[in-house]
Amino acid sequence: MDALSDIWPGVVLCAVVAVAAMALGAHYGAPVMLFALLLGMALNFLSTEGKAAAGIQFTARALLRLGVALLGLRITVSQVAALGWAPVLMVLVSVALTIAVGMVLARLMGFRLFFGLLTGGAVAICGASAALALSAAMPAHPLKERATLFTVIGVSTLSTLAMLLYPMLTHALGMAPVQAGFFIGGTIHDVAQVVGAGYSLSHEAGDAATLVKLMRVAMLLPVIALAAALARRHQPSDGGGEPGAARPPLLPWFAVAFAVLVLLNSTGWLPDAVVRAGQSASQFFLVAAMAAIGMKTHLREIVSVGWKPVALMVLETVFLAVLFWGLLWLR
Repeated sequence: MDALSDIWPGVVLCAVVAVAAMALGAHYGAPVMLFALLLGMALNFLSTEGKAAAGIQFTARALLRLGVALLGLRITVSQVAALGWAPVLMVLVSVALTIAVGMVLARLMGFRLFFGLLTGGAVAICGASAALALSAAMPAHPLKERATLFTVIGVSTLSTLAMLLYPMLTHALGMAPVQAGFFIGGTIHDVAQVVGAGYSLSHEAGDAATLVKLMRVAMLLPVIALAAALARRHQPSDGGGEPGAARPPLLPWFAVAFAVLVLLNSTGWLPDAVVRAGQSASQFFLVAAMAAIGMKTHLREIVSVGWKPVALMVLETVFLAVLFWGLLWLR
């Protein structure tokens, strides 16, 4: 009970900020994660003072992982199978190469390998949700939270721009509705922006875009496994010299839970009400976690990142768009 009394003020605070962010996002049609981040940063002082600090830390870690696990309720095996082998292969190739290019560019620009995996994964998979999931699987580092925040800001901004520009691009390239849907689903970062851009073209394009996007979301599991494997490699069993530090697991519990929920959701045994509730809970937990991470960050830390991280994410986004267009042309 003592632990509960320590964390509940901060958890309630993050929940209130999450509700406010979701209301603003719905009203203005802007990325919810970005609102959660900005509102959280405005309350930064609460993470170091008063009774809310422990709950903010709990939300940024435990509720974040629970939200990632519940993402499994968005996907079924039949949805992936319905795509056919060609779109699945395109998604596999584009996600793998985008992450690989991100990691190579990050090293060339003088960043750690993990930053390339974080930004590349966010661009290649599902935007802010992927950034939070990958960050949760990565080893502790003094700059990890700042890198996560920057990635969320960058990927949310780029995703919104892509939602506005890519439908016009598909018209300019003369793409058929299904082909345009594949391109939208294969290149825009966040799920909400994919849905918005796809159905702005046509119902057929929206359906195709959503299915391809869900396939990209399914790639979250192997990429989390990659992040966990790299974390184990960079943190030896002795804890890297830190007394009592445990070696990270081969696969984090929330990644295992994600896979189990995908399989359960695929059986059709779960009632629709349960699936919808889980999906809503996942979104709420992730938004609350983003607010908590914002509360733990100073604005000057974001401003000080310089131009190189911006260039990295723009290059990753352009690479993904060109690569997926090329794969569609070859199809």
